[in-house]
Amino acid sequence: MSNKIKFEIEFPIHASPQMLYQYFGSASGLSEWFADNVNSRGEVFTFIWDGSEEQAKLISKKRDVKIRLKWLESEDDESYFEFRTQVDALTNDVSLIVTDFAEEDEVEESKMFWENQIGELKHIIGA
Repeated sequence: MSNKIKFEIEFPIHASPQMLYQYFGSASGLSEWFADNVNSRGEVFTFIWDGSEEQAKLISKKRDVKIRLKWLESEDDESYFEFRTQVDALTNDVSLIVTDFAEEDEVEESKMFWENQIGELKHIIGA
């Protein structure tokens, strides 16, 4: 079993948690920026990139706040990926926090992947 490292990245985004949730809380929302296409059947989400498919299982979700998914191919470890909105109590600034796991030598690459994807999300919502 591989030892994956958990990491979190916080992205300030000028959008309401409700609006953000529309883009990460459903297959149709995710397909607009995260993958070429995303389908869901029950608790299983299928992500399609350049013709290859990856499947993830929904672990938990809380409306307008977060969704946590786990790649089916990594069922033998503790890893997952999660999108979570956070609102600063003082400034009301909204952040999207991404939690993911990666092999030690792939953490930087994974962070770059997320920065690209969230950049795409920001572009789509004009934030």
